[in-house]
Amino acid sequence: MQANSTINQSAPDAYIEKAGSTWAQSDQHDIRQIAGADARAITTESELRDLLASLDSQFYRPRLPYSLRSARSKANYQLCKEVMDVVGSLVLLALVSPLFVIIAFAIKITSNGPVFYKHKRLGQLGREFWCLKFRTMAVDAEEQLRRNPELRQQFEVSYKIKYDPRVTRLGGFMRKTSLDEIPQLINVLLGDMSLIGPRPIVSPELSKYSIYGKKLLSVKPGLSGLWQVCGRSDVDYPERVFMDMHYINHRCLWLDLQLMLRTPLAVFRGHGAC
Repeated sequence: MQANSTINQSAPDAYIEKAGSTWAQSDQHDIRQIAGADARAITTESELRDLLASLDSQFYRPRLPYSLRSARSKANYQLCKEVMDVVGSLVLLALVSPLFVIIAFAIKITSNGPVFYKHKRLGQLGREFWCLKFRTMAVDAEEQLRRNPELRQQFEVSYKIKYDPRVTRLGGFMRKTSLDEIPQLINVLLGDMSLIGPRPIVSPELSKYSIYGKKLLSVKPGLSGLWQVCGRSDVDYPERVFMDMHYINHRCLWLDLQLMLRTPLAVFRGHGAC
């Protein structure tokens, strides 16, 4: 399954905030908009409704959408989230520091090139930042992508390439176990990312969100989130957009904690990793 094209023009937040608009109505509105963006009808409204039912059965849903909560409630949530990000990233960095050194050493002895790979991603309000990862590809990976039209076409569809020939043997293991993303704890500590949120995207990728692009950039991107816990690379792009919007609409402390607790299990299963 593949994603394609853009989303119909309509203001998503305005719809949710309309007087009398219910959760069910706003969810169905997002489903119609996002499914309508898939010109090849590969991801249908029925599939998105099934996804919504699955999310509702697995994850906490607050009484009110974030946009309709009081200013005090929003401020309390943001404060708790910021504290959780700083404390959580510091604790996790301390715990994984021996693994950090081992992985860095393994990369150096198994392939030529730097230990880290950094790439510009869009953060909150569209501010670009250097997203850090352990390097998992050959040093000429970008050049290989430019030279290979098949790889480039696959990348442009989903910004992910399954069975990527540019990935090193060690890099394949790190991707499957998400060990390559450990350095992003530094991004969380610096305030560029959050522990939980939508995945950070590259600038050209924003067009796939269309009218939902501004909403996506209203929050910090996350080290983990609904997309990562619910399938990662096995998820089509329209489904990813829907899950990102679902998280932003429902975000609250309990949902963040639930996603944090489920992340290690998703990583251990390796489901949808590439």
